[in-house]
Amino acid sequence: MAKFTAYPPLDSLVDLACRDGVDIRPTLLRVLTDLYVQKATHSADEERQYVELALGLIDAADEATRAAVKTRLSAYPTAPAPVLRKLNGFVEGQEDSNTAQARPNTNDLAELFFAAGTDERRLILANLVAADTYAPRQPRTASSEVLRRLEAAALQHNAGEFGRILERALGIDHDLAGRLVRDSSGEPLVVAAKALGMKAAVLQRILLMLNPAIGQSVQRVYDLAQLFDEITPEAADRMVAIWRDAVPRRPASHASQSWDDEKRSARSLANPTAHRIGRRPDALRPQRKTGNEP
Repeated sequence: MAKFTAYPPLDSLVDLACRDGVDIRPTLLRVLTDLYVQKATHSADEERQYVELALGLIDAADEATRAAVKTRLSAYPTAPAPVLRKLNGFVEGQEDSNTAQARPNTNDLAELFFAAGTDERRLILANLVAADTYAPRQPRTASSEVLRRLEAAALQHNAGEFGRILERALGIDHDLAGRLVRDSSGEPLVVAAKALGMKAAVLQRILLMLNPAIGQSVQRVYDLAQLFDEITPEAADRMVAIWRDAVPRRPASHASQSWDDEKRSARSLANPTAHRIGRRPDALRPQRKTGNEP
């Protein structure tokens, strides 16, 4: 497993905002613990990250979640003592009936990956290889033509076309592909690029051109390039398998437009004549009164 570099203090990471009105922190605690115990050994950085995150998340967890996490860690030979001590400080309850809740499903991981911050995403990726539960179905290395088309779409700032190609290449849901493209941190694009067998130089050009929120920060592009070098193809394949199996979250029926309509709308504004078909010719001309009209 690749060794991840050290990160600054993670105080802000335990204060995740609610997603769609639901607090994701209890589920995040179960997910990180499940991934943690499936790996036999951990680097000092991985250990520190898990302990800092878990200690903060325990406070926000419900009783059933704390009981399930305690059960998982109690069976792990080298479970971190600070986390166990904090769990033991809470009133125990429903431990046996909720043990199964310690293992999250693919929807949990898919949603949590998008809701998590940069450090949390790296921690999930660092532990995914050990999680055999999320093994990929098949390799998804893309052809050179698919990679060429992805780069061309990014260089043309065509996020809609990029998302459609990515959707087919990874075998993921249409809306999920849009979330990958729109993500302002960029880790999902790095995972997709690794799974598709993309070269580092191509990914860097895509990061610079596709999403302005990423491309305008040289430091962000550099950090993502470093992440691309650090994660393994196996970890990327497992994350893509999770995305592929997740039940898609459909937008509300009253939504005004889908994610890939944005580029189309921009083209419409730039070329308004393209949508004038079907309008009556006299509707385009102002009506003028003549001297003979009343």
